[in-house]
Amino acid sequence: MMNDILTQKEKYNFRVSPDEAGERLDSFLSDCLESYSRSFLQTLIRNGAVTVNGRSAKPGLKVAESDLICVEIPPPDPLDILPENIPLDILYEDDDLIIVNKPKGMVVHPAAGHYSGTLVNALLYHCKDSLSGINGVLRPGIVHRIDRDTTGSLIICKNDAAHRAVAAQLKEHSITRKYRAIVHGRITEDGTIHAAIGRHPQRRKEMAVNVSGGKDAVTHYHMLESFSQFTYIECQLETGRTHQIRVHMKSIGHPVLGDEVYGPSKCPIAGLQGQTLHAMTIGLIHPTSGEYLEVEAPLPEYFENLLTTLRSRNGLHNIVM
Repeated sequence: MMNDILTQKEKYNFRVSPDEAGERLDSFLSDCLESYSRSFLQTLIRNGAVTVNGRSAKPGLKVAESDLICVEIPPPDPLDILPENIPLDILYEDDDLIIVNKPKGMVVHPAAGHYSGTLVNALLYHCKDSLSGINGVLRPGIVHRIDRDTTGSLIICKNDAAHRAVAAQLKEHSITRKYRAIVHGRITEDGTIHAAIGRHPQRRKEMAVNVSGGKDAVTHYHMLESFSQFTYIECQLETGRTHQIRVHMKSIGHPVLGDEVYGPSKCPIAGLQGQTLHAMTIGLIHPTSGEYLEVEAPLPEYFENLLTTLRSRNGLHNIVM
């Protein structure tokens, strides 16, 4: 058993405010309980562990002002995901946290089609019984995630107290998150993209800006190097929406190079697999010491090699540091 696993149900009660009226039930709970994944909360709703004014409901129910939402979260089930001896690039570790540099192509947590070879499989081998139980059996210790083809720094929590503390900082948008990316086109000045992000109305696996039900999202970008056809940038997140940088950069006509979902149908760089996006810097208030902790993940080799190629073949037009 993992340490700090709850032996009794957790119970929460929420009252819907006027500003929250009209939201889907699963979306409302996702905002209220950000330490839990939306899919986990949807399962709770379907299993009858969530009531609205004393009655069971469906995930898509639109909540009304003054509705009373009651949630009972059962203790995690016994873990049935196997540990695997997969090497981890550990950037920081103590009794509360482990911060890893996730490689390209690694899925963060098990899901349909990916029950082995994930970061969780590797963490179970490395941490053994020291991972938080929040978010259930498939996501032990996982408080946030990055896409399969995004590399870089990722926080994992070793106990439930640390998990709640980090989740609270994520909810408050107080965690420092800086990414490096290569995008299509030339960007000549810094900027900020402030556009709500929500599920694409037709392509449900994609996100889009300025759609119904979208959530506020802010990305600041800083030009580092400009090439003839591409720009190397740093992005700092104020919010942490799904695919935020990828969607925001597409919205201003500069999709991330190699992005197979939001970029051009044909990648101009032969052999490039997935988006050139790297979570370089992450900083937070340590849940136990209360001190600020910042960790930096070096650029992966493929990213460095690509920059070298762009500098030599395409010609470097400008550098801003």
